[in-house]
Amino acid sequence: MEPSLNVLGQELQPCSTTPMTGFYRDGCCNTGPEDRGSHTVCVVVNAEFLALSKYLGNDLSTPRPELRFPGLNPGDRWCLCAARFLQAAQEFAAPGVVLEATHQRALDVVPLELLQAHSVAAGDPSARK
Repeated sequence: MEPSLNVLGQELQPCSTTPMTGFYRDGCCNTGPEDRGSHTVCVVVNAEFLALSKYLGNDLSTPRPELRFPGLNPGDRWCLCAARFLQAAQEFAAPGVVLEATHQRALDVVPLELLQAHSVAAGDPSARK
């Protein structure tokens, strides 16, 4: 099986294992036919994004132990649905993007220029895993 590629055309890097993320909960923003939401954008969540997501009906900050979901805090990395990232950008509440860990299929929904405009360096402490 060929490695997945990121939006830079390189091998996809892990997004987060703490908390464990990804549609397949493998720590990467991998995708496949089952992933109807295209959970392909590796983001570093911030308070503005978490508030917007909760307002829109997807509370990502409250722990849901029954779903093995710890709840997210500002600074956490998460594989986000490409359409939700686009919506957050349009609402001026986009989280930071780790390009090296964002799957190339995100480009089916989000222009590379928009992802780049919100990019954070993978080694940046605010982009912690």
